[in-house]
Amino acid sequence: MKPQMKPTKETCPVARSLEIIGDRWSLLILRNAFDGMRRFGEFQRDLGLSKSVLAGRLQVLVSNGVLHVVPGEDGSAYQQYELTKKGRGLFHVIVGLRQWGEAFLFAPREERSALVERASGKPIGPLALRSRTGKSLTPDDVVVRKIQTSR
Repeated sequence: MKPQMKPTKETCPVARSLEIIGDRWSLLILRNAFDGMRRFGEFQRDLGLSKSVLAGRLQVLVSNGVLHVVPGEDGSAYQQYELTKKGRGLFHVIVGLRQWGEAFLFAPREERSALVERASGKPIGPLALRSRTGKSLTPDDVVVRKIQTSR
């Protein structure tokens, strides 16, 4: 995988997004970053992938501004990875994948993790797409339109 994606002529935002975060390992790295993991070793232990694959995925995420490298909190020579504003913008994507998996990929009483609100300890509600007026939207309520820009 290349460290930084080449500029693309792709006009679909989904396709452009997948060029950066569209593989299993990148999404799991992001999941772990949202769960508080910061160090290379933590990611490697949890995900069980090779150092070279992990380094490549982290390099792509850093070079595309999803993560950034900061000095270790403990003052050691180790560096840590933190989500940038762009990376934190993927929160709803990760939650959406989690909720889709909960709804369709587990048996009713099968053990799983749960996303809970930190303050109350209660499970969060389902993500919902809403119109500007607050109406809940379904796939039947929306359409994709190309935006023409003037040059």
